[in-house]
Amino acid sequence: MGDAGVSTIKSSLLDNHTENHFTAGEVVRDIIIGVSDGLTVPFALAAGLSGASVSSSLILTAGLAEVAAGAIAMGLGGYLAAKSEADHYMRELKREEEEIINVPDTEAAEIAEILSEYGLEPHEYGPVVKGLRKNPKAWLEFMMKFELGLEKPRPGRALASAFTIAFSYIVGGLVPLAPYMFFPTAQEALLTSVGVTLVALLIFGYAKGYFTGNKPLGSALQTALVGAMASAAAYGIAKAVRP
Repeated sequence: MGDAGVSTIKSSLLDNHTENHFTAGEVVRDIIIGVSDGLTVPFALAAGLSGASVSSSLILTAGLAEVAAGAIAMGLGGYLAAKSEADHYMRELKREEEEIINVPDTEAAEIAEILSEYGLEPHEYGPVVKGLRKNPKAWLEFMMKFELGLEKPRPGRALASAFTIAFSYIVGGLVPLAPYMFFPTAQEALLTSVGVTLVALLIFGYAKGYFTGNKPLGSALQTALVGAMASAAAYGIAKAVRP
């Protein structure tokens, strides 16, 4: 069978084969960071202030201020983290590019070493090394991915991360604060906030486990437990130190 026949068969197989891989890991990670903190931090703050017998309106004001400040801080943190990753990638890309130009034999030997770690023999990886040496762009991408373990950042990743985390924090933060908009007394609002937030934590934890490949039920219980412990600690401390 000729090369054309092999290419036709390969193309046909690929057309009929669909792999369902989850590829939105970065976005899900940002949502998890924003929502998890958004649900727990304002929840703990509201519970703590309720334990100090503060009015419902004051708790709502303080909670909304915390959500605004937290969203800005979390978003900025996400931006700086993603920007740092992108800067690191570009520095390593430039260094690797210079090494390919200045010491190509050494870099080619590193390709052979990497492929040998996958169980390939010299006669098997030799053509791969020669092929990559003829294609500097592919060679550079190979070294970045398999030698350094670095993936090329998506353009605009830093801003997207900042907005995703900040928005997720706001969405999560409004859940425990919503009851304080409708109940005149802090204790009534607190009881409702506890119920609503625990349900939200369970749902969020289940979804987090589902999308990250962990056990959804275990993730749901763990997330709800963390939120409950944070709010209980804040409430207890406020009760203890209240004049």
